[in-house]
Amino acid sequence: MKQRRWSLSRLYRFTRRGLLYSMLLSLAILALGGIGFWVIEPAVGSFTDGLWLAFTTAATVGYGDIVPSTPASRMFAVLVVLMGLGVLSVVTASVAALFVETEERQIERDLMREIGAVRRQLDALEQAVARLSHTRDP
Repeated sequence: MKQRRWSLSRLYRFTRRGLLYSMLLSLAILALGGIGFWVIEPAVGSFTDGLWLAFTTAATVGYGDIVPSTPASRMFAVLVVLMGLGVLSVVTASVAALFVETEERQIERDLMREIGAVRRQLDALEQAVARLSHTRDP
């Protein structure tokens, strides 16, 4: 049961920060890019080749084994690059937000511990002042 809570909590964090959604969006863009290149580009013989070209284009790697050769496929490649860069920045921001949130929670826990210690000291001081005022009263 504990393992299930952990995985649900982890899934909640991913969905809360948009990491899961942005990953699904990147897969959708990759699939649509693969289909687009498969339909538009004559050098792409299969859907998997289209996926490969979409991936290398979106990631701006460009290995050169398959390249867009027609004006339509080159324009489509520009679109895939722009969408790929946009989604990649969202994924990167989501991952960074997860790290910042984790660190932020640790800082918050440390601050709460410090506040608790200060409250305990303040209570002790108030009790000491109350005792002193009772001993000095005639």
